[in-house]
Amino acid sequence: MIRRDFCKTSLALAGLALSSGPAEALAGPAPVEELAKAPGLTKYVSQFIVNTKYEDIPENVIALGKKTILDGFGLALAGSASTAGPRIRQYIESIGPCGGSSSIVGTKMKVHPRFASLANGVSIHADDFDDTGSAMHVAAPVLPPSFALCEMGRRSGKDLMLAFHLGVEVANKIGDAVSPRHQQDGYHTTGTIGTFGSAVACAKLRALDADKTAIALAIAGSEASGLRDNFGSMTKPFHAGHAGENGTVAADLAAIGWTAAPDILEAPLGFFQVGGGFDPKIIVDRLGKPWMFASPGDLIKRFPCGTIQQQVMDEMLRLIEKNNIKAADVAKVEVAGNLSNYRTLFQHHPTTGLQGKFSMEYAMAILLIERKATLSSFTDAVVQRADVQDMIGRVRYYVDPEYNKLELQGASLQAILVEQSFLKIYMKDGKIISGKTEPAKGSPENPMTYEEVADKFRGNAEFAKWPSQKAESVVGLVKSLETVPDMSKLTAALAG
Repeated sequence: MIRRDFCKTSLALAGLALSSGPAEALAGPAPVEELAKAPGLTKYVSQFIVNTKYEDIPENVIALGKKTILDGFGLALAGSASTAGPRIRQYIESIGPCGGSSSIVGTKMKVHPRFASLANGVSIHADDFDDTGSAMHVAAPVLPPSFALCEMGRRSGKDLMLAFHLGVEVANKIGDAVSPRHQQDGYHTTGTIGTFGSAVACAKLRALDADKTAIALAIAGSEASGLRDNFGSMTKPFHAGHAGENGTVAADLAAIGWTAAPDILEAPLGFFQVGGGFDPKIIVDRLGKPWMFASPGDLIKRFPCGTIQQQVMDEMLRLIEKNNIKAADVAKVEVAGNLSNYRTLFQHHPTTGLQGKFSMEYAMAILLIERKATLSSFTDAVVQRADVQDMIGRVRYYVDPEYNKLELQGASLQAILVEQSFLKIYMKDGKIISGKTEPAKGSPENPMTYEEVADKFRGNAEFAKWPSQKAESVVGLVKSLETVPDMSKLTAALAG
């Protein structure tokens, strides 16, 4: 039987013993359920990575992936000008001479792929403006190492896309299979699951055989990390950058004969066990059947904040524009959603731009005041404005059982993130305006076109004060990425 009530941690068991009476304590810890069985799972995953060719990826999946790649490059440019971007570059420079051939996007710096993956991953995720797949933010942990190794090895656009798609596919399937407890207990999947995605992409580009690929996955499993308590700080984007860095290290070590367990996913002391358990039927014989980009798909964000807020902000803007709502006329706002999302958006009284990205209250307040939410909206100065703080205090975000059903049904993380929410705007004249969310613009159900993603890319490049001619070059190169012989033109367009 597939476990849904997964094993407790030793700390939890100790707490139970301490809180129980003497008889219960002497009885010892409660029995731990056995991990679900999936013998040979890591081997299956490794063989899929090694055997898959570019031609095996469906055309529609390639097209969908190009949008995410373009979005990721634009976010790397914008993130290079964020508060976190210069600091991570300062750290890398402090290490000392670390020359290489991989670019830190938006700069003239060339470093080893490990550090390019770290810096560019941090930049892509710095503004929380990046995409969301079925189990994690997709571009931030996987695109940077793919691009870095392709730069170093003068690899083609097809090589880049193959490595990227494999990393995205394997990581998201691992994330789909892992117990919901993994995320509920505080792990950030972009850091934990993203590490596997990076390792997959790097193993493919390094042409590791199946045995060494399994070792790379095992090393990645020991590196995987990321805690949700750090949401609203620079450490959240560090999770993504560190995941990209982890994968390069894992593949490098595996390539030189490092040893590790060959069954890291399914082993009783492996990743799925410590992650809270897993459902084998979601990953066994499911890689590429279908590819994640085809179903359930990838959400590309319209607003530079959490995935959870996207559709709520769409609906709030619709209500504002339809009813010509002015902030001064609003008495209060109520937003009802599910428990999981409420726990994620725990910054109910934000005072910084980063905290504002994890605040439903701020998302509603800034739209009511300015009728827009851009990268410039999520700064300390804007969040701390008196009118903004006043409006934040008039917004209530709460859990309503009516909009808290999917988690109880064992739905995927992506489905829970975009579960329907309900809005009520109470006007000072007594009028109540209400609405229910629909799939956000940029979601698989309401997708952006390539040109719409290109417009978002141009806005991000402009935010970074990047030359428009270089920005247009990136748009064209990614659109025809399968014809690009090496990364030289992309590097020239993305690096100083």
